[in-house]
Amino acid sequence: MAHLDFEKPLVDLEERIRELKVYGVRDAGLDGELERLETQIESLQREIYGQLNVWQKVQLSRHPDRPYFLDYAERIFEDVIELHGDRVFGDDPAIVAGFARLDGETVAIIGHQKGRTTREKVRRNFGMAHPEGYRKAMRIMELAARYGRPVLTFIDTPGAYPGIGAEERGQSEAIGASLACMSGLGVPIIASVIGEGGSGGALALGVANTVLMLEFATYSVITPEGCASILWHDGGLAPRAAEQLKLLATDALRLGIVDQVVEEPRGGAHRDPDDAADRLGAALRRALGELRGHGAEEIVEARYRKFRAMGVTG
Repeated sequence: MAHLDFEKPLVDLEERIRELKVYGVRDAGLDGELERLETQIESLQREIYGQLNVWQKVQLSRHPDRPYFLDYAERIFEDVIELHGDRVFGDDPAIVAGFARLDGETVAIIGHQKGRTTREKVRRNFGMAHPEGYRKAMRIMELAARYGRPVLTFIDTPGAYPGIGAEERGQSEAIGASLACMSGLGVPIIASVIGEGGSGGALALGVANTVLMLEFATYSVITPEGCASILWHDGGLAPRAAEQLKLLATDALRLGIVDQVVEEPRGGAHRDPDDAADRLGAALRRALGELRGHGAEEIVEARYRKFRAMGVTG
């Protein structure tokens, strides 16, 4: 498992425990040593993850071992069928879209997908979608609405891809069209911010009746590095920018941007992906249950009121 700098003391202890288990602690009479180390790990976990600063939480949202959309999809859903292409230009692997079953109910699932290996990261463009990715997402959303199926989106991207080809093919138009599509969709939409929620690339999948956000995810108009480069011409000041952006889950909940923060396993979702998926799956089921039984007009109106109320004070 990869680790961040502040996780190193914990990783060292975990490696020591693995060594003891490999060499057979019971045969060597080291049971007491193992118990002592496990107790120490629990204490260190509470200490490290209970005192994280903003920049450290940003790093956790980008952790290389953090579960991605497909990791959650295989744990939460059954009978996942991926559909490809936008019927205009091509397919974009940075967004995965299709249908699946959740407790026997057919739902549309759409999410950004980063890569694990170097080859996959390049193929999926590090989760930064091109216009055809958002147009593919809209195609699936409209298909779901036609048959009255809920739409579940999963957000995890630094932002939409800003390259020349993407701009030539109408990146801003595709994002705007996705916002409009989701705004008027007559079926329940639940969005989950599972990692990085960056800029319009994230919001293009985020116009939902219910927005969930994992505890160590981030949601912001721009990456801290981009913000620092614009304001101070120095991307190295990203930690300072992160403090100002109010991009943590607690900030988003307080400001009414999201409806629920889903608690992660101690130390983050990457430490126990199965537990993280169980927690997110439970939150999705609750949210779906609350939206069942409402008519299309009521669902659209509630979504409209939700986003119109954001930023209103007094």
